[in-house]
Amino acid sequence: MPAWSLFVWLAIGAVAGLVARRFIGGTPPFGTIGDIILGIAGAVVGGYLLALSGVGGTVGGLITTCISALLGALLLVWLSNRIKIKT
Repeated sequence: MPAWSLFVWLAIGAVAGLVARRFIGGTPPFGTIGDIILGIAGAVVGGYLLALSGVGGTVGGLITTCISALLGALLLVWLSNRIKIKT
């Protein structure tokens, strides 16, 4: 994987985390930086799940990458809202 491809993938994941917070709503339990990290992790999760289903993978291109990153970020941001942290 070229270095620029990794950079684009990280940027898409970060934006997906911020967009996912807008869709889910509420107060982020981990803040904006946490949403960006969840978006990057969501890009990995979404890409993996869609590749398993046969929809994603390397043949999808940029649009499929954005959609899978957003779906994974939505899943992780939704799960982060369900976690109750006692301080």
